[in-house]
Amino acid sequence: MSSTPYTPVAREPAGDLQYDYDDEAGQGLVTFAGVMILIAATLNCLYGIAAIGKANFFVHNARYVFGNLNTWGWFLVAFGVLQFFAAFAIWRGTPWARWFGVGCVSANAILQTLWIPAYPILAMTILTLDIIAIYGLLAYGGRRRAAREARARASQ
Repeated sequence: MSSTPYTPVAREPAGDLQYDYDDEAGQGLVTFAGVMILIAATLNCLYGIAAIGKANFFVHNARYVFGNLNTWGWFLVAFGVLQFFAAFAIWRGTPWARWFGVGCVSANAILQTLWIPAYPILAMTILTLDIIAIYGLLAYGGRRRAAREARARASQ
């Protein structure tokens, strides 16, 4: 046995591929937040359409604090449309999208806490993913713009 550590053989890099394992711009979590918002938007629109159409998905004799099933259906459709705009704005990288996305995800987290009695496992899972999305937007949402500006300065 030899006492020297193993060192792999060096070779030439393949093309112009560069891997950034330390993602300083937080692109992964910001993209994850956009995907989670898009999934929530799709589900909220579907749930809203089901509520408006009086589908058998919901209990018809339920009592609500205010409004009825039709009112909640329209609310969910409108909220889903706002979430679609937030997801696409986050992917586009607009500066205001970070805070708009945090607002939409926070509202969805509150909505999920209201769903806990009806669907506990689903609501808690989505609530956890909402918290991760909020973290991604708050911790890394502003770094994308700074990274883009730094790349622009470096190329000049």
